[in-house]
Amino acid sequence: MDVYLAEYSSEDAVRRYTSRTAGRGIDYLLKHDYATVYVTAMNKMLRVPRDTPLRVLEFGCGGGMNIITLVPLLERNGWVIERAYGTDFSDTLIRAANREAQASLTQAQCSKFRFTVARNEQLANDLAAGSAMSRNDIAGYFHVIVGVNTFRYCHRLGKQRECAHDVAELLAPGGLCINIDMNRAFPAFKSKLRNRSKPATIETYLPTLREYTVPFEEAGLEVLKSENFCWVPHSAGPALVTACRLAAPVLDLVAKPFAMRSLVISRKRT
Repeated sequence: MDVYLAEYSSEDAVRRYTSRTAGRGIDYLLKHDYATVYVTAMNKMLRVPRDTPLRVLEFGCGGGMNIITLVPLLERNGWVIERAYGTDFSDTLIRAANREAQASLTQAQCSKFRFTVARNEQLANDLAAGSAMSRNDIAGYFHVIVGVNTFRYCHRLGKQRECAHDVAELLAPGGLCINIDMNRAFPAFKSKLRNRSKPATIETYLPTLREYTVPFEEAGLEVLKSENFCWVPHSAGPALVTACRLAAPVLDLVAKPFAMRSLVISRKRT
């Protein structure tokens, strides 16, 4: 945990996880591939009335890029957002997320956001403490919970069941959890390829798609989708984004299990 905290409290982390310096790849994904996942899931899988003012949470939000893009996206698609929370274990990134929101959103949108320090493995307790609500008050509070490139750290700490349990507790009946993370099967992500000089360690471990899925099943959520998708690297420049985008339809046909991301969408039973 200390190693991760040091890594994600650095100025380099701020540059990697805020929009102005993160790179073209993540900007493209947030507005296209990830946006398609979110809108499709909301329209087809969310089981709350369409006119419900939604409460949205992103756990492990980093510098806030994803949720700051997500909320206006949902509003443009006709959803009303009552409140949006972002949590991360790094106080440095939470401060960066607050700055990002102020720079990117309207005053009305900013008023709906709250960023607070919370660890994924103690999500409910830490979020309750940071939001001045009791654990009972926050149970069933959120209609949509999103995690992007963060759940693998729960696996590395052996805390994936705790995080999934808290997600299930925080979701309202009919609410969705949308989890996106790195696919172990994508060749360039394999630890032995990323670091040939030493064997894979827990610090570099990537779960399988099934390992991403099981904790949400065990927490009592209904898994609606579990698949691999996406061929654009977060760090890609303009030329690589274009090349990957053009190749994606063919790659989806012949090699989808080896795509870059694992997607698990689950819903709390009504």
